[in-house]
Amino acid sequence: MKFCSLYSGSSGNSMFIASDNARILIDAGLPGKHIEKALTDIGELPNAIDAIFITHEHVDHVKGVGVLSRKYSIPIYANKPTWDGMASTIGKIKEENIRIIDNNTISIKDMDIVPYNISHDAAMPYGYGVYNGNKKVCVATDLGYFSEEVKKNISDADVILLESNHDVEMLKFGPYPYVLKRRILSNIGHLSNEDCGKAIVDIVGSKPKNIILGHLSKTNNHPDLAYETVVSVLNANGVKLNEDVKVSMAKRDIPSNYIEF
Repeated sequence: MKFCSLYSGSSGNSMFIASDNARILIDAGLPGKHIEKALTDIGELPNAIDAIFITHEHVDHVKGVGVLSRKYSIPIYANKPTWDGMASTIGKIKEENIRIIDNNTISIKDMDIVPYNISHDAAMPYGYGVYNGNKKVCVATDLGYFSEEVKKNISDADVILLESNHDVEMLKFGPYPYVLKRRILSNIGHLSNEDCGKAIVDIVGSKPKNIILGHLSKTNNHPDLAYETVVSVLNANGVKLNEDVKVSMAKRDIPSNYIEF
């Protein structure tokens, strides 16, 4: 399988995942031309994308979805509440490219995609596990908290993009209005750096994992701070870096973490 974070952060999100025969995006939260450039930068053709899977309707996850679908006739997969929530943002989509899904597995050629429920302030947000044979990639961002369902779905993955959204102190003393701070800190908000570290401790097992920290806030976090906070939590709990887990950072504005495994 192949994985690449095309963009990850509060400004926009899109992930590329491929097997031998299938190529998908999870979210397309920047303008279509940005997604096209990111794909060509990693040697992939936008017209070869088989499907776009949507986690939820917020604009930083769907901004370029409509443009890409219309230009390349790409099917869009999302549950009904998410379709209803993003319809006005993404524009008109061909009927045959509107794919309404539920929690059942979706097969795209030699790839199986399994949606799972996450906690976020959206209509019906999903995370996704993507399988090809005995290999698995998971995308788990926009998590108000690290639920048992999320844990169950990502524990056996080889590669995980996991949210490390904010530093709690930066958020508390930062410029956001009080209501927004409360939302981000709530169980339908975003996962903090420290909670991200604790989540990784919870899923460490016999299988080494490649974990990419993503969806960082531009205002309330910094890549170095996120990384150091997560690593300090791992060290405090006896987790061996580069043995039990590899930890790296997804970049906000350019493709990063191209992994072939």
